[in-house]
Amino acid sequence: MEPIITVEHLTKRYKKAAVAAVDDISFEVEPGELFAFLGPNGAGKTTTISILTTTLAKTSGHVRVAGHDLDADATGVRRNIGIIFQNPSVDQHLSAEENIRLHVGLYGTYSYRPIYRLMPADYRQRIERLASVVGLEGQLGTPLKSYSGGMKRKLEIVRSLMHRPRVLFLDEPTAGLDPVSRASLWEYLRQVREEEGTTVFLTTHYLDEAEDSDRVCVIDHGRISRLETPAELKRQLLERVILLDALDRDGLIAELRGLGAEVGLDESSGLLRVPFDGKTPQSLIARIVTPLTVLRVSDPSLEEAYVALLRESDSESEEVAA
Repeated sequence: MEPIITVEHLTKRYKKAAVAAVDDISFEVEPGELFAFLGPNGAGKTTTISILTTTLAKTSGHVRVAGHDLDADATGVRRNIGIIFQNPSVDQHLSAEENIRLHVGLYGTYSYRPIYRLMPADYRQRIERLASVVGLEGQLGTPLKSYSGGMKRKLEIVRSLMHRPRVLFLDEPTAGLDPVSRASLWEYLRQVREEEGTTVFLTTHYLDEAEDSDRVCVIDHGRISRLETPAELKRQLLERVILLDALDRDGLIAELRGLGAEVGLDESSGLLRVPFDGKTPQSLIARIVTPLTVLRVSDPSLEEAYVALLRESDSESEEVAA
C-alpha cells in the first residue's frame, strides 16, 4: 500500500539564515498510522508541518500527501487534510457554528446555507456529535469573542474533523485543554482512526500522548535523529530494570548473580538494580528464594527516553563545538 505521506530530501532555508530550518529530511507515514513528530523548540517541527499542509513554501525536496503531489496539486492536498495549529485561527466576529459552517462551505463538504437550520441533517448531526466530544455542546451559537483560549482550541478541533480528513495534522492539539477534554479528544481520535482509517500526524510536548503512537520521529536541529517505534526507542536509550531489596542483601546479591543476573546499585533509590530484556521480569522474579522487602519494576516511559535522547544530542553538540 502506498504511504499516505512521502517526504524526500525536504529542505527549508529562510532568507539570511545561517543554517536550514529543515535540513534534507526524508520519511514516510503509512495509512492509518499515529505518527508522532517530536523535537525541542526550534527543531523544525512546525516548519515541516507548515510545508506538508501547504501553508509554507519549501526550498527543495519532494512531498506527496494522500496521493497528491504538493507542487502539482496543492488543492488536492488541502482537501484531504485537517489541521489544528498551535495558534487559534478563527474569526472572532462569527459564532462557533458560523466559523465551522464557513469552513465546510469553503472545503465543499457541505453547501453553504445562511442559517444553521437550513444546513443538511448530516452536517447538524456531525457538528453536534463533535461538540459533545470536546465539551462545547450548547455553546455553538455563542460569539467567539466570549470564548476562552481553551474553548477556541476545542472549536478548532471540531472544525478540523468536520470534513472527515484522510490525514489529520495535530500541532500541540491539547494545549489549553483541561484533563477531561484531553481524555475525551483522544478517545474520539482513537474511534476516528478505527472507524475511518484516519492517519494522525502529531506534534506534542505532552509525551504521554505519543506513548501509543505507531512510530516516533525525532527531529533536532532540522535533521531527523531517530525514527523508531516507541518500544524500540526506549530499548535503545534506557534499560528496563527491577528494583529490589531484602533484609539479607548480601544473600540476595549472591542468589541473583547465581541466576545469571547483572546486579548493580540504583543511585537514586539505594535499591539493588537488575536489568531485564524480556516482556516481563516474571521469569527471574519467580526463581528468587530470598524473602524480599522491596520489589519494583521500572519500565521507562517515552518521555524519559526522549529526554535521554536530547541530552545525548546536546552532549554530542558540545563535543563538536569544543
